[in-house]
Amino acid sequence: MDRDQWQEILVVLGRNKLRTFLTAFGVFWGIFMLVIMMGSGKGLQNGASAGFGGTATNSIFIWTQLTSMPYKGFKRGRNFNFRNSDVPALRAAVPDIEVLAPRCQAGGHRGSANVTRGVKTGAFNIYGDYPEFQQVQPSEMVQGRFLNYNDLRDKRKICVIGMEVYNSLYTSGEDPIGTYIKAQGINYKVVGLFKSKSDDPNRSEEQEKAIYIPLTTFQQAYNWGDIIGWFSITSKDGVSVTEVGDKVKSVLKERHKVNPEDDQALGSWNMEEAYNRMMSLLTGINLLSLIVGTLTLLAGAIGVSNIMLVIVKERTREFGVRRALGATPSSIMIQVILESVVLTTAAGIIGIICGVWLLELITMLMNSFSEQSGFFRNPGVELSIVLTALFILIVAGVLAGIIPARKAVSVRPVEALRYE
Repeated sequence: MDRDQWQEILVVLGRNKLRTFLTAFGVFWGIFMLVIMMGSGKGLQNGASAGFGGTATNSIFIWTQLTSMPYKGFKRGRNFNFRNSDVPALRAAVPDIEVLAPRCQAGGHRGSANVTRGVKTGAFNIYGDYPEFQQVQPSEMVQGRFLNYNDLRDKRKICVIGMEVYNSLYTSGEDPIGTYIKAQGINYKVVGLFKSKSDDPNRSEEQEKAIYIPLTTFQQAYNWGDIIGWFSITSKDGVSVTEVGDKVKSVLKERHKVNPEDDQALGSWNMEEAYNRMMSLLTGINLLSLIVGTLTLLAGAIGVSNIMLVIVKERTREFGVRRALGATPSSIMIQVILESVVLTTAAGIIGIICGVWLLELITMLMNSFSEQSGFFRNPGVELSIVLTALFILIVAGVLAGIIPARKAVSVRPVEALRYE
């Protein structure tokens, strides 16, 4: 476009400023809401991902419950426990298992004080674990090391503590490595200090209120014999953990003489299914946001088309003069379409800028607090969404201008000159 065309567009749109503003506001609001809704959907998705960030999403946790069916002489309502011998049996029977981490638990941070160091006390979860558990629930070692197989073999009275445990039992800056704490009446030497990798503050705090000791030490110290509380399992790459979980349950039922049809005998929590359900829900929300935002944008484009029809009608005599002076129908159509595109694109770009600015403001305000919401984190819009919206704006502007443009060239010059 040359300078004269730009000036003409600005003059035409500036003749009735209120009408132009109200028309542009429809487009502005449509694209603004599209950006905000898509950004909010991204914030929810980030929050959900952060919630799962501290645990492998291809994991499943399996524990025993009361049987609900009689089987091989055993009555319903029978209680049973996993055993150490189940570990090698599962590894042999289910080769698709990547990580198999048996676990036991005692105490709890919601109960009475069960851990002491000198005069300081606290209530924390005490877990008996294998070294592999760190692959199920990754943590960052701040000092020292995690559990190893030498600890398991020798039943060493050592422990790895979380940051929340450290903050309760130690003064700031104090080195915990080599010191001793008493958990459930047993003294343990601290060999490691960890912090959670979860981005969710609530989940992170929960995980850091933990004390890990070797599973064999736990079983001996607290008279568990060879009982295992539950299994934490992950599947190999490319294998669904749901399939692995079904195979594991089948093997465990057979080993513990449980009816194969008894679905209540074994409880489980499938992180893969929970994660996929959450992501499917958020994908649906994002799709709905896209549809609603697009329809709002189309409503704004229709408003532009209607106003352009009014403008074209007001300029009928002007177009007649142009035609009489030799202007081609195509040049008039292009002029009208350009006016429509400029109006929609300008309003849309302002809407995009305002939407992105508001999302950035929300992110800045959330980051200014010490803790973010676990369900809504770092809302933002991907560049591809912004570029797509901009493309839709241009197309909408062209479409909004076609009908008025055709109307502008449909009137014969003689009739247009007589128009009052």
